[in-house]
Amino acid sequence: MVKMVCNICNWVYDPATGYPASNIKPGTTWEDVSTDFVCPECGAGKDAFLPETVA
Repeated sequence: MVKMVCNICNWVYDPATGYPASNIKPGTTWEDVSTDFVCPECGAGKDAFLPETVA
């Protein structure tokens, strides 16, 4: 599963842990996260997230 990174503030969504504060269970892929999800750090929309790249 690919981690997704907010392009604005670099907050990381990790599908292995989900985001319990928004009732997103562990194992939830980014595709299954609601389209109205916003970054908990900066409020950016789901479209501001990009796949994490490993250097």
